[in-house]
Amino acid sequence: MSTLPPCPQCGSELTYNDGTQCVCPECAHEWQPGGAAEAEDGPRVYKDAAGNILQDGDTVTVIKDLKLKGGGGTVKMGTKVKNIRLVDSDHDIDCKIEGFGNMSLKTEFVKKV
Repeated sequence: MSTLPPCPQCGSELTYNDGTQCVCPECAHEWQPGGAAEAEDGPRVYKDAAGNILQDGDTVTVIKDLKLKGGGGTVKMGTKVKNIRLVDSDHDIDCKIEGFGNMSLKTEFVKKV
């Protein structure tokens, strides 16, 4: 019988060692046994490209020209985005950019003002 812990993500008992990590063959989750897998229980911290912590309502500046999908134009570097809202999805910031409307941005392309 295996003495490895079950997968913390899906609960599968079919885990195996891969070097210093445990791997679940059912959901492909990898973790350090007895390590920091439980550390993700706290609230998520959102950081900008410079490592500053972001909060709802902050004002940020776009640090790179961002081409919009669908031929909608380009959000230019230096564009200020006011009153951001942080969300837990692929793109971390929901906002409204003047001239473009509502959109989602990734935190790696903005800097806190």
